[in-house]
Amino acid sequence: MKCFTLTILGVFIGLVSFSQISIKLEDVSKHTGDSVKVCGKVYGIRYLADTKNSPTFINMGAAFPNQQLTVVIWGDVRGQFETAPEELFKDKEICVTGRIQLYKEKVQIVVTKKEKISL
Repeated sequence: MKCFTLTILGVFIGLVSFSQISIKLEDVSKHTGDSVKVCGKVYGIRYLADTKNSPTFINMGAAFPNQQLTVVIWGDVRGQFETAPEELFKDKEICVTGRIQLYKEKVQIVVTKKEKISL
């Protein structure tokens, strides 16, 4: 009985942890707070090496300040990439997985590990 309960609990936790939905880039603002997978074209990337936490900002859907989504990669996560994100993702179609947040009335996803972005 204990083994059965642990198995059911494990399956439930697994389903909850992978329960993001795939959405269109133009719909990101409707999904604030949701964990999603979204794909789209990169229109600009900015790396602020001399700023606190050394962020990299990836603008999807349009160039700044009209981007539909900003992907944020903090310096500690940036170190996980073998190639700099501004070289790797420049002008490419990418997919990002994560929770949509609002920052100064703009939607963003903060990448927590490099596997959350793919070409």
